[in-house]
Amino acid sequence: MTSTAVRASRLSRAGQVSRYNDDAVLSAPPARLLTMLYDRLLLDLNRAQSAQESSNWGPASENLLHAQAIVTELSSTLKTDAWDGASGLLSIYQYAMEAMIGANIYRDVERTKECIKLLEPLRQGWHEAASLLPVQGSPVRSNGTLGVG
Repeated sequence: MTSTAVRASRLSRAGQVSRYNDDAVLSAPPARLLTMLYDRLLLDLNRAQSAQESSNWGPASENLLHAQAIVTELSSTLKTDAWDGASGLLSIYQYAMEAMIGANIYRDVERTKECIKLLEPLRQGWHEAASLLPVQGSPVRSNGTLGVG
């Protein structure tokens, strides 16, 4: 196989993986989407911590920025009038966001560790709550949008 053919094969494989991941997200029920976001959030924070401890500032920053994007998404979709604890959860998200920004600006691994300690119990709690729900159908509406509010 030529190097061009190998490269084309790898690109094709990457495209297939990307499509699979897109399909997994679009077909996931809302509770699964939430746990997927938390899983990725903690993955990003752990990667950022590891990169910070190795003084790999580029990857640390990249992972912290992605974690911030996830927290922004979690905050923007949180319905604070839906349940009593929502405003408290929003405060946690706001605090974590400030800590991640500081961790990135000041290259402060302790702030990253603090975020992990703060958010990991939430991740576990959402996984436990999701496991108690009955299996749901696809959240994709007929117009192609997600039925997540």
